[in-house]
Amino acid sequence: MLALRSTVGKAPSLLARALTSMTNGFQSPPDMSEVRSRLRAIVGASTNWSDHVQAMHERKDLHSLLAKQQEDLPPRKMNDSYIEVILPLGSQPELREKYLNVHNTVRFGRILEDLDSLGVLICYTHTKHEASQRSPLSIVTALVDKIDLCKKVIYPDCDIKFTGNVSWVGKTSMEVKMHMLQVGLHDDTYSSVLDATFVMVARDPENKRSAFVNPLIPEGQEEEEIFRKGELNKMRRVDFSTASLLKMAPTAEERNIVHNIFLNTLDTRTVSFRSRVLPPNSVWMEDAKLKSLVICHPQERNIFNRIFGGFLMRKAFELGWATASSYGGARPYVVAVDDIMFQRPVEIGSLLLLSAQVCYTAENYIQIRVHSEVYDSDTREHKTTNVFHFTFMSEREVPQIVPKTYGESMLYLDGKRHFSATTK
Repeated sequence: MLALRSTVGKAPSLLARALTSMTNGFQSPPDMSEVRSRLRAIVGASTNWSDHVQAMHERKDLHSLLAKQQEDLPPRKMNDSYIEVILPLGSQPELREKYLNVHNTVRFGRILEDLDSLGVLICYTHTKHEASQRSPLSIVTALVDKIDLCKKVIYPDCDIKFTGNVSWVGKTSMEVKMHMLQVGLHDDTYSSVLDATFVMVARDPENKRSAFVNPLIPEGQEEEEIFRKGELNKMRRVDFSTASLLKMAPTAEERNIVHNIFLNTLDTRTVSFRSRVLPPNSVWMEDAKLKSLVICHPQERNIFNRIFGGFLMRKAFELGWATASSYGGARPYVVAVDDIMFQRPVEIGSLLLLSAQVCYTAENYIQIRVHSEVYDSDTREHKTTNVFHFTFMSEREVPQIVPKTYGESMLYLDGKRHFSATTK
């Protein structure tokens, strides 16, 4: 079995230990319903769909509170944005139904929703405006950089704790690091479940233009190292984007991989480039995909009256899980999520088309790519909204996925790159 990277499970850092008693405005650690209520209050969002137009119209008056330059904003520390949130699955059994799956474990898609909400609240805490209860900023998720899991199973009857804080700040963007821990079955000790890194961006009150955010001042050697890693993460993302197979040709090594796959699938009985034979214990890539359609109802809206990014992640994950399950013929476990780009918002009423594809396999690992797009029935146009990357581990060794066309070969190489980054 390949060794997956994992930063969770280590002893708590000095920063984490120093922050454990801080909840930033809450008398005790809030739960997820309080997090979402707090977000609605910060933005001034209505709980009623019929009032959303008026609520968003009132945000226009907040433009005067925006900073003209970042230097006008007071700098913040990492512990200024630190928040702990409790998901009381053990102490409040009525919550379990929402989070329970058929295997009697926690639905990971629900965890993705909670991480997205918490990440936004952490950023609003970092950028808190002292002169107004309502924030002039519209903070949205730009990217899920990575989520690393160190446990296969999340128990549905044990309390969960989320912690997080802003770890790096640019001019208009913020990196948020979050951790999820769970109480053990037989003791009250919290142990690590996952680490997550999200990137959020700040927009103006109408969510039309970028807006400046408070600078972050690291204190001490450990915080300086965390901040430096945030800078390196930004550079890594730029390099990964620059080398994208949608922009650049594959490397020499990758070209050899594709050509070897082509040679291994040629029919030796004919002298033809078109005649292809599937090797043993393999599956053509075109036969390893699932699709779904989602009608985006107002119930799934976020505080800015667009479809909640966490909902999109949950639907994409569940389709990806189903694809991995049907491909491997056994229960898959998610081990990593990375490089989820939010390219455009999804409007309420949209038809959301999701397509999940097995794009790379290795031993008992399955790399899944989920592409989402909205369909405009008036213009008959399709527009990409997100691309999701999930790494699953099956309970048994899985067949090799085999590309046939050049486009599928690029998907294969892209999947291999993401898998390599996960197992690095």
